[in-house]
Parts: sequence; structure tokens; C-alpha cells
Amino acid sequence: MTVVPTEANVSQVRILVLTTEHADLLWLGALLAGDLEMQADLTWCPDLVDCDDLVRNTSYDLIIWDCIFHSGSESSFLQYLTVSSGEKPILAISAEPHADRGVELCRLGASDYLSRSNLDRWGLRRAVRCLWYRQQLSESAHGQLGRDVATGFINRDLFFDRLQNALIRAKSASQRLALLHINLDDFRSFNESFGYRQSDLLMMRLAERLRSELRRADSLMRIGGDEFAIIIERVDDALDVAHVIRKLVTAIGEPVNVGGQSIVVSASLGVATYPEAGDSPENLLRRANRAMFEAKRDPGTSYRYYDRELHITAGHQLRLEADLRNALRGNELELYYQPRIDLATEEVRGVECLLRWNHPERGLVGPDEFIPAAEHSGLIVPIGYWVIEQACKRLQESGELGHPGLVFAVNLSFRQFHDRKMTETIFRIIFNANIDTSLLELELTESAMMHDPEYAQRCLRELNQLGISFALDDFGTGFSSLSNLQHLPISLVKIDKSFVQDLGRSADAEHIIKAIISLSHSLQISVVAEGVETEGQLEFLRQQHCDEIQGYYYARPMPWERLVEFLNNRDKAACL
Repeated sequence: MTVVPTEANVSQVRILVLTTEHADLLWLGALLAGDLEMQADLTWCPDLVDCDDLVRNTSYDLIIWDCIFHSGSESSFLQYLTVSSGEKPILAISAEPHADRGVELCRLGASDYLSRSNLDRWGLRRAVRCLWYRQQLSESAHGQLGRDVATGFINRDLFFDRLQNALIRAKSASQRLALLHINLDDFRSFNESFGYRQSDLLMMRLAERLRSELRRADSLMRIGGDEFAIIIERVDDALDVAHVIRKLVTAIGEPVNVGGQSIVVSASLGVATYPEAGDSPENLLRRANRAMFEAKRDPGTSYRYYDRELHITAGHQLRLEADLRNALRGNELELYYQPRIDLATEEVRGVECLLRWNHPERGLVGPDEFIPAAEHSGLIVPIGYWVIEQACKRLQESGELGHPGLVFAVNLSFRQFHDRKMTETIFRIIFNANIDTSLLELELTESAMMHDPEYAQRCLRELNQLGISFALDDFGTGFSSLSNLQHLPISLVKIDKSFVQDLGRSADAEHIIKAIISLSHSLQISVVAEGVETEGQLEFLRQQHCDEIQGYYYARPMPWERLVEFLNNRDKAACL
């Protein structure tokens, strides 16, 4: 007997297609048309300008991505797609054979890969159908897990099945995985005081709170009367795990309302990571359990790693973040200033404001150590505003000391664009400082605009209307330099020091620097070369008509008092 599919039993699969060619959209649509099991509903995105809005706001089940559709770096764009889409499946399509490209792209986050050279109707339908079914199964599993936790349901077999599947994914993608075992402290006393029904309600409320702190890809299950297990997939390093732990510890420490009573609980967390702590569900849970009992030795909510080295690394990061919070409140942060020299006149045209940390015990801590921790924790946002405040203060003071017209450049972190009141806050700072806004320059990297390009461009346009200028830092190392120069109010680019330091050793570095200077000048954009340390580098840049240089050849970063002395000495030398 032949069953004719009806509209009711044919599944609709919504697909976002990222390709610049309309012919490709029609080709893909034709290959998918007529499927008896699924009806493909295609949404076309032909332009990078509209990409972010469609990825974030369109309703779709999976993405078909033409690998030539990006802003200069496939890997960066793929990572952006994975995060911005909420980890929806991504089917990558390119001209190269699977062996040449597929493995690498799947490792970077693509769910599957197809080569144009042998792409046919059956192959495309199979790939789309598999990804759609997998997505439906994942969403169903997450929904069931959420219901199980919320109803106090305990199923260790289901947990081991989830962990086994997560390990298979981690192994195939050569990624790390972390298992967290959480045990509430002194739960027996709570049972005796309030009863088992209230105890279950407490666990349900706590589970809801913990779930809200996790990514959608992470799994939370109740595996005992007073125990949770959390599977964290796609772990890059100890900093990632430390970030999760910090959020969970904070969530556990907040009072829980049960039956009209506010209850404060503490818990012990044990952490085991694949592959360091084992490659089977049983080994990982046993070792996370052992680490959890080690954490019981410490008072209050605490954690331990099964792997001592990771424990030390994560502990260092958490202490660093705590110290950094105190540093912001305790006036331990300080700005250093590195002069920028005009190559034509040898005058100091401006300074870059660089953050330093005077730690009460460790002394001067370099930015390479604490800036990543500040960005990871979000502290970089208030710190960034503090830096702008200090720069505005010194800008005002420099004019009073006889150095008017000095440009003060401040680095703007990509995290700053996560703050939806960024423009308003910066406007308030410069209004209170009463400065000449044309002397304030904000330096940003291309990654700063990746999170929300449309919002970033709007912020820059608004700030530019106030008179603030913008510099593109580390030019030549990003993935969308040319498009940024065309679409953003950039008045200056900074050649990355890696190219400058390769002068004399690499012909490529010379060609790149020449091209950057030529391109920038053709767009009426000034150029600063960073990291200039030798006479040879200086002479090459002068011959290429570079506008300004910055580096140890003239001056290292210095505190304010030494900068004033440096400026005064140069003024005196110019008068002789």
C-alpha cells in the first residue's frame, strides 16, 4: 500500500541561507523541492550588512552557509555564527573536497560539510534532514531534562546517557568537556527541619536558578536527593570553567524563597575535565565526586578540581578577578602614557593611555595578565569608563600645563559594546570633564564590532557627532579591515607592531606596510606605526610617508609625572 503524504505529516524545515549568489539560492531550493518528508522554507541572506539582524531575529531551524560568505576569516565568522544563532546547526558548503575542508570546519563549529563538486538532491536532503532531526531531538531532550529537574525527577541512567553522548561529541571534535558535581551542604538538617516536600521544592528552585546561568548546550540534572550534575561542553581552557563556577557560586549564595521563608544554602562543587580526568562517564563522575568531597573541607560554598594544575589555574583566575574588583574600588589602577611622534615635525602629537595595576602585594601587574580576566568577567566595562574619565582629566590638565592640542587615545574593549548605555555614559563623562572632544580618540579593534555590528556602528556615529575621533587598532591582523574603513567613521589606523618588527627580515612585512599606508592615505586616513624600536624601522616608515610612530625608539609607556617631564624637555630642546 502506498501512503501519500499530506500537508499535516510533512514537516516544515526553516532554513537560513547565507550566500551572495541568487542562483545558488535557486539551486539549493530546487534540490530540496519535492521532498516527501519535509518542506524546505528558505530565507535568503545575500549581504553581510543584513546578516547579523537575520541571524539573531529570524525564526529558522538550521543555517546553510556558503563558505565564501564571510568578512575575511572563515573561522572567526563561523564562531560568530555559532554564538549568534544560539548554536543552531550549520551546514557548510564549499568547492573543496570533504577531506580538505570538512574536518577542519566541523572542528571549528560547523555541524556538517558538503562539497559542491558532488552535491546532489539526495545528499543535500539527507544532510538537512539529519541536522533537523538532531536539532529536534536536542530540543526535546533539553525540554525533558528541564521538566525532570523541575519535578524532582532523579534518573542516573539518563544522566550517564547524556554524559556518554557529550563525551562522544567532545572526542570527535577534539574538544574538552567539564563535569561539575554539586552537593548541598548539611541537607539532612534541612530535611529534618522542613520535611521532604519542602526539600524537593528547594532543589527545584535552585535548579531553575542554576539553569538560568548555563548555556543552552549545557546539561543540568538532579542525580541524587541533594546532588546536581552539570555537563559543560566546548570548554576551551580553565578560564572558561572558572567563569562558569563563578556564576554558579554566586547563584547558590543568593537566598532561596521556599514556603515564604528566605533560606541561604551552601554547596560543595567538584570538577573533573575530559580528557585530563578520564574518558568515560564512570571515571569522570567518580573523580568529580572525589573533588567534591575535597571541597567539603572548606567552609561555605567552595569548589575543587580533580586535576590539581587546573585547580590552581582556575583558582588563580578567580582570585585575580576578586583582586581586580578591589583594585577598581581601592584606587590601585593607574594610567601610563606612550607618546606618538609626528614623523614630519618630530613633535609629540598625542599619547596612548595604557592601563597598569599597582597590586598591593605583587607590585605592578602587566596588562597581558589582568586584561583577559577583566574582559572575561565583564569588569572591563566599568574599568573602561574609569580609563576614559582619567584620560579626560589628564587631557584638561595637559592644556593647563602648556601642552594644548595633545590627543589622548583610549582603548575601547569589545565588551564595552555589550553595554547598551555606552554612548550615554561616555557622553556624560566628557560633558562633566568639559574637554575639547576633538582631542579624545577611541581606539577599537575589529573584534569590538563583531558582537553586534549594527549597534557598534550606531554608537560610533553618535560619538563621532560629539567630535570624538576613532582609530582602528592592530590594523592588518583582523578579518574585515577594508569593510570597516568604508563603513565606520575611522580617521586613523594603527599598523600592528608585528609587521613593524618584521621589517628587514620579511619582504611581506614591507609590502603589507606599504599597502596599508597607500590605502589609508587614498581614503584620507592617517597612519600610526606601533612598536618602532630601531633606526632602520624609523627610516623605512619615513620613506613611506607614515604619519606618526609609537614605540620604544622614542619612549616607553610612562606615568603622568614622567610624561609631563618628557614633554617639557622636548619643548626646551625645540627652542635651542
